[in-house]
Amino acid sequence: MKWITRSHVHVDRVACPWLITRFIDSEAEFLFVPKKMVLATAEKTGAIPFDTPGAALHHRDDLCTFDVLIEAYELTDPALLRMARVINAADTDRIEADPLAAGFEAIAVGYSLRFPDDLENLQRQFEVYDALYAWCRLAMARDGA
Repeated sequence: MKWITRSHVHVDRVACPWLITRFIDSEAEFLFVPKKMVLATAEKTGAIPFDTPGAALHHRDDLCTFDVLIEAYELTDPALLRMARVINAADTDRIEADPLAAGFEAIAVGYSLRFPDDLENLQRQFEVYDALYAWCRLAMARDGA
């Protein structure tokens, strides 16, 4: 399946493709286009739009798109839910809401500066998201979740 979002990825637009490929659609193909072209390009290509205004899979109330995807696909893994708190705080300018969020925001900015090509950025950052997920799994195991 094709998925489409805004170009110039940042926290949520890296977290969502990571979540999609790891838990929703292992064969996902991602397209990145300017914000004003996302919905029209989605209609032409049949791609599923996400993290863009007007898309069903977009921020809602206090939820970032990562949270919305977890809810839409009924994912209940406690480690993913812990990870979602980090992603949400880093993506919604509520850095103080999670102790890991400021570091994660800094990493996202650094990767964007080093790897401006969206697909390369995803490829390189997925390791960071895999590591965060592993940490979340360990934290949940320690907490008995």
